[in-house]
Amino acid sequence: MSAPIKETAPAPAGRTVAKVPVRPDDRRGEGVVLNVFSHGFLALWALLIVLPLLWLVLSAFKTDAQIGGSALGWPQNWTLGVFGRAWDKGIGDYFLNTVIVLVFSVPLTMLFGSMAAYVLARYPFRGNRLLYYFFVAGAMFPVFLALVPLFFMVKRLDMLNTYQGLILVYIAYSMPFTVFFMHAFFRTLPTAVFEAAILDGASHTRTFFQVMLPMAKPGLISVGIFNTLGQWNQFILPTVLMQPQSGDDPERYVLTQGLIQLQQQQGYASDLPVLFAGVTIAMIPMLVVYLSFQRQVQAGLTSATLK
Repeated sequence: MSAPIKETAPAPAGRTVAKVPVRPDDRRGEGVVLNVFSHGFLALWALLIVLPLLWLVLSAFKTDAQIGGSALGWPQNWTLGVFGRAWDKGIGDYFLNTVIVLVFSVPLTMLFGSMAAYVLARYPFRGNRLLYYFFVAGAMFPVFLALVPLFFMVKRLDMLNTYQGLILVYIAYSMPFTVFFMHAFFRTLPTAVFEAAILDGASHTRTFFQVMLPMAKPGLISVGIFNTLGQWNQFILPTVLMQPQSGDDPERYVLTQGLIQLQQQQGYASDLPVLFAGVTIAMIPMLVVYLSFQRQVQAGLTSATLK
């Protein structure tokens, strides 16, 4: 038989029951171990990212003999002439072509993606969820499966090796992720502000551009940075769509294509510092963009969770 359970009498009124103090030593020790592990992992991750980038930049200041002799050696002659040689060998044209495409593709992607996400998030209608899942499925669809029909479609529109053809493809390629990201962000915005704008007589267009879109600025900056990075580093789409179709057709290679062309043009007369300089030129703008807007990116990624 089990022992009878003894009930503890409640404390008399006016008297407080002393609490057993909790010793924080164990929890503090666990926190220290966790902090050391997390900070050590982050430091290791930073080294894995920073060291290859540093090696890449330093290799642009070396000679072919120094690169072949010791990959970890320090440059002996610090000169910027190699960047001028890389620019003259075509990197300048490739850089300009990439900028022309992104100046139009990124803003148009943000505009159309935000408009579609706003309608799907704020206006219930028949087929709303089906259309939303259609965009989500587009983000999961591998671009490699669409290369052949995409090539013939762009060819039928007579837009191969044209800026406008690549811009339209970039917009379509980036729309699913933009709609998915901004849909979740628009749903977190306060409904009271939207209803107040409608009651004040604002049209749906004015409500979107003057009320809701400014409130979604953190999300716009975040998804804009992701789209810029993705389109800047895109290789497979311009390789398929930006090839000269005839001998008179000019070359409109973007940076990712241009670096491959620069490597192939060297042949046996290798000039590895020029290649490293070209990669550095292609890398620096994206580093500047991300480092300049990293706070906005973090705010955009966390605001939907905190609201």
